[in-house]
Amino acid sequence: MLDVNLTQSDLETFSADGFIVVDKLIDNDAVAALRERFEKIFGGQFESGIQPDEVNWLAERDPADVTRQICNAWKSDRYISEIILHRAIGQACARLGGWPGARINQDNCFWKPPGGTAVGFHQDSAYEDWVVPSDMVSCWIALDDTSETGGTVEYIRGSHRWGEGGRTQEFHAPSDPFEALGAAARTAGIDKPDHVKLIVPAGGGAFHHGWTWHGSQANASRNPRRSIVAHCMSSSARFHPHNRNPIYSRYQRFGDEDMHETDFPVLWREDGHRTAFLDAYGKRLISWGENS
Repeated sequence: MLDVNLTQSDLETFSADGFIVVDKLIDNDAVAALRERFEKIFGGQFESGIQPDEVNWLAERDPADVTRQICNAWKSDRYISEIILHRAIGQACARLGGWPGARINQDNCFWKPPGGTAVGFHQDSAYEDWVVPSDMVSCWIALDDTSETGGTVEYIRGSHRWGEGGRTQEFHAPSDPFEALGAAARTAGIDKPDHVKLIVPAGGGAFHHGWTWHGSQANASRNPRRSIVAHCMSSSARFHPHNRNPIYSRYQRFGDEDMHETDFPVLWREDGHRTAFLDAYGKRLISWGENS
């Protein structure tokens, strides 16, 4: 279902560019299954009985042309968790990040309909000041063939070396998706950022560094652009002693900066450890909160 074989060349490209492109991450059956899950979860049907941590689009509330996003769908749908929490994703992110292992920070489900609006260019790790270290590596997987005009994700080559920028003021449907990127480029002394549009078939994708600038333009095609993203952090990551996130810091236990594996499971670690419930949960053998 999912296989990632990173080469030394991949590691070198990731270090230089801040991302690598992978033509095939999941097979066609997995793509079809995830498309079916998107219909359900964006329709408010949560297979596990648990709501996602963030639902940034509702049919009765938001414009139809806004790019739709759900965060931590793995908690709400065990079919999605089987991919998002896959051992191979964790191992690949750990190798690319230079970590002893990887745990999930959060996932994203994106659905950009035809005519769907842009997503502001940003750095993922700029939003992770509640985690130590704040560095992330993300695995982005396309569920539809991407195209030049379809609002695919765009990476700015080498931008992970520009330094830590601030948060993008307008993330969803920005009036100018390049505003924060332009300011960061000027600060870094970059006259012309090197945009790379991710063009892959459904099931393909990319891994990108948490400080790599990226975003997407409007979908000018007739086809939807759906994708899932696993944002990983080091298996040794801890809660920041002072900084708080209004959503994810709720999972911090009082007097303890350790991250509990129920909320931030370890996908892979070089000593062989993997959070115990993941495989049984992803295969629908146990429900949320049951013993593995």
